[in-house]
Amino acid sequence: MGIDYSTVISHPQSDVFIWHTMPGAMPRLLPPWQPLTVISETGSLADGRAVLGLPAGLHWVAQHDPSGYVAGRRFVDELRFGWWRHTHEFGYAGPGKTRMRDHVDTPVPAAALRSMFVYRHRQLADDLAAHRLAAERGTAPQVVAISGASGLVGSALSAFLTSGGHRVIRLVRRLARGRDQRYWDPANPASDLLNGVDAVIHLAGESIAGRFTSAHKRDIRDSRIEPTRRLAKAAADADGGPSVFVTASAIGYYGFDRGDDVLTEHSGRGEGFLADVVADWEAATAPAEGAGLRVVAVRTGIVQAARGGTLRLLRPLFAAGLGGRLGSGRQRMSWIGIDDLVDVYHRALWDDRLTGPVNAVAPQPVRNSEYTKALAGVLHRPALLPVPTIGPRLLLGADGVRELAEANQRVTPDRLLDLGHRFRQPSVSDVLRHQLGK
Repeated sequence: MGIDYSTVISHPQSDVFIWHTMPGAMPRLLPPWQPLTVISETGSLADGRAVLGLPAGLHWVAQHDPSGYVAGRRFVDELRFGWWRHTHEFGYAGPGKTRMRDHVDTPVPAAALRSMFVYRHRQLADDLAAHRLAAERGTAPQVVAISGASGLVGSALSAFLTSGGHRVIRLVRRLARGRDQRYWDPANPASDLLNGVDAVIHLAGESIAGRFTSAHKRDIRDSRIEPTRRLAKAAADADGGPSVFVTASAIGYYGFDRGDDVLTEHSGRGEGFLADVVADWEAATAPAEGAGLRVVAVRTGIVQAARGGTLRLLRPLFAAGLGGRLGSGRQRMSWIGIDDLVDVYHRALWDDRLTGPVNAVAPQPVRNSEYTKALAGVLHRPALLPVPTIGPRLLLGADGVRELAEANQRVTPDRLLDLGHRFRQPSVSDVLRHQLGK
């Protein structure tokens, strides 16, 4: 029982070991399909303790064993009640390479554990590769202020940045706790909010999910336009403040139905509520741009993440064999994996060739029927039942169906491709397998 899993990571042994000591390492390694959350990371790989949250309020307490610790080579953690002992080993595998080995003594069979370690090793290698590319381009650790840091994208991005040696300051709308939080009033940011910050990543905004009522539309607009303008002004006026202002945006800019037109960053604005919102949202960064900051608007496609968004909603339906295409299934779907989206935000911080709008989508958009077939295939389930339009219409309203569920946008990431950007999961099947542990 248990598992012994090893791979060769194309990074030096010291780099691989040190990465595991950084804050954010545990959230980056936690498989997204498992019902676990990080409550606290260990303060020491030698003798610290990490706590994970389980359903029903239960805790998994992993105590690190000092007798198994060898700096740079090994650390050991075990469950309090003794049925799980995990030895992490790091060895030389050639110049610039590390053999990483995970050995777990547990009654759990290897078949049930293998997908977790495949995910962990791939995630580690990809994260280290992204940080190495930035370092090779001369990027030093930065102080990055993030609004919306507790959301789906913000939490993944924060963990990625801190595990790479950056300091993240979370802009919170409650009493700040500790030196890495600052209170942010979107209606009236403090004049010193962004003092001493190298870069800003602005992710906060009301979720567009939900029925497109007048009130919901108003909340979508009000949570984006003026807060962005005021935060951009705070960035422009800060003392020793940021040189880069990166804001979330959306491919809704191109309108809800552009047929088979290939949409690049040079394509014109489309029609519809979301197109109007996104245009005003991006324009609200003008104070930062006017002050000479480099401004990047990350026009994001449909994010694929097991912990949230459409994939989290669709997975139970498809796992039960009840999934299928939406409507005709012919509509184009421009998507991106959560980790590739993190890489886009990271690149926006260090690559000064990126300014203005950047399409954060995978290079291979698919039709809705292709996506649903891929999801059903990954879950080994049929996808035979078309989803009647009445279902989404009840949940989203007529406007929401038109602009979200049945949106038809063939968007390509030309700016990123021109820079030779590497996508971790360029195919939809690959990102679904990675996110769902298949």
